[in-house]
Amino acid sequence: MDEPFASSLRLLAALLAGGLIGLNRDMYGKPTGVRVHALVALGAALLTLAGDELGDAGATSRIIQGITGGIGFLGAGVIMHDSAGKRALHLVTASSIWMTAALGVACGCGAWRLAALGAGATLLVLGIGKPIDRALYRRLARPSSDADPAA
Repeated sequence: MDEPFASSLRLLAALLAGGLIGLNRDMYGKPTGVRVHALVALGAALLTLAGDELGDAGATSRIIQGITGGIGFLGAGVIMHDSAGKRALHLVTASSIWMTAALGVACGCGAWRLAALGAGATLLVLGIGKPIDRALYRRLARPSSDADPAA
């Protein structure tokens, strides 16, 4: 495959993966959306490709390590506490930003199968995770009818 075409395809795939995850976050009214997630994935893919251009596997590895650690600061900026300070909010969105960076790296490396599986699994968790969380919470929060009231 032609090198400029392959690089363009990798960047476009990262943009698409990040955009889809961001669309999910927008649909749920979260503080980040399509633009943030698409840019995170695109930036991670671009940095990975730039490291690859250097022709030094060590440099690429260090760039990926920098992305992995650095993206945590962006995710941390999304996390807030409720007014009582008892619950952390937007942890899933912060995690989705981190996952979007990982998808960008996978796309930048041309690891198509991993990127597709990761994007699919992320969208699945974001799509069905909340109803499952709520059902489990209701079930665990409800007192058991088998419980001995005298105990």
